[in-house]
Amino acid sequence: MLLKYFYNEKLAHASYLVGCQQTGEAIVVDPGRRVTPYLKAARKAGVRIIAVVETHIHADFVSGARQLAAQVRAKLYLSDEGGAEWQYGYVGDYAHELVGEGDSFMIGNLKFDVLHVPGHTPEHIALLLTDTAAADLPMGIFTGDFLFAGSVGRPDLLEKVVGQARTAVLGAQQMYRSLQRVRHLPDYLQVWPAHGAGSACGKGLGAIPSTTLGYEKLFNQAFTLLNEEAFVEWLLADQPAPPHYFADMKRINRVGPKVVGERPLPLACRLADLKEKLGEVTIVDTRSPGQFARAHLPGSINIPYGDSFLNWAGWLIKGDESYYLVTDEAGLEEIVAELWSIGLEGLAGYWPLEVIADWERGGKVAESYELVTATELSAQLKAGMVTVLDVRNADEWQTGTIPGAVTVHLGMLPEKLDEIPLDKPIVVHCETGFRSAIGVSVLQAAGVKEVANLQGGIVGWRSAGMGVAA
Repeated sequence: MLLKYFYNEKLAHASYLVGCQQTGEAIVVDPGRRVTPYLKAARKAGVRIIAVVETHIHADFVSGARQLAAQVRAKLYLSDEGGAEWQYGYVGDYAHELVGEGDSFMIGNLKFDVLHVPGHTPEHIALLLTDTAAADLPMGIFTGDFLFAGSVGRPDLLEKVVGQARTAVLGAQQMYRSLQRVRHLPDYLQVWPAHGAGSACGKGLGAIPSTTLGYEKLFNQAFTLLNEEAFVEWLLADQPAPPHYFADMKRINRVGPKVVGERPLPLACRLADLKEKLGEVTIVDTRSPGQFARAHLPGSINIPYGDSFLNWAGWLIKGDESYYLVTDEAGLEEIVAELWSIGLEGLAGYWPLEVIADWERGGKVAESYELVTATELSAQLKAGMVTVLDVRNADEWQTGTIPGAVTVHLGMLPEKLDEIPLDKPIVVHCETGFRSAIGVSVLQAAGVKEVANLQGGIVGWRSAGMGVAA
């Protein structure tokens, strides 16, 4: 048997290629939109991808199931649970089998037994894997977003993202009962989840790629809470805010993502194009915070290209809007593919990094912003000279805030600008200074010009001996 693990660090997404080497057949579990890595791995291993299975309708990335079905004629195995509104809308175009509780299917000598485990979503299934050529008992379970290393899937997305009222508590109750169902399964079972640390599909996810069911029974708090009411209260508390793009992902993955061929790279824009674009379109500068702070195009926002790039792009770029990049041409192809992986297909063009210098040489003024030290900010606060804006997450605010700070989650900043006092200059902060750099750029793009970033964030504030408010 072949088991190949794939991990997208920017989405904290895990997917799997599972193959029967005796028959040369393979299946992909919970594929991402970029299917080339699966095809390359299958060719290298000498197996052919004949099927795809999804544990649920994903909210945080565009599924590659339809792409594989169209590209290599892979058969789709998709959930038939959850009711009519949770059925996949595109399956009729491809060879498929809808599966639910008690069903099983074979890929070569590999047997997949289906368990219905609602809680994260109504249609969610898990898959027990047995290599029948070697054993008559399962070796592991693909848990999707049901069970993670150290945590379980969040049940509140339908309420917070899709707008289905009063579904969070119901989902938490279903999650509790689903966990009790798998409690009786053997401790030795390997657990292969669809996400790792950093995913917004749950809280407190572990960073290890896999675990065992026995270990989770002992140390995962979800298993140790044996009272349903206490479990529901624990599970719903302190869930991270879901990015805006999650709502689009649910819709796209349900009705069917578009099948793509070669992705054409966006056209390079001319300097002359800037005059008509500035202030009219979203321009995303992917450089580091330090580079952006020194000089950037007026009206552009800074989403540095790195591990958290897709998270903040999903918060700050609307799925149905056209947008432009200021970026390094050498990395453009990779950036475009990643933006497409969360459905941001509206990239209309880009400017290379030289555009800022060209803009200034043409007599135009680039924008910049300053860094403020903790000592400087303390003095400014005492003099009543500034407003402090804390753009961290709600659970971070509970650990203490700079006295008098206004709190707005970074991802919600564009829609909550009217909640921020503008009668004084603003100093933005987060934990260490990275997210607040994005926040400064959002404020500047919205026309707030007297704004600075707290160097080192609240960590630097505390290190300088400054106090926090509870």
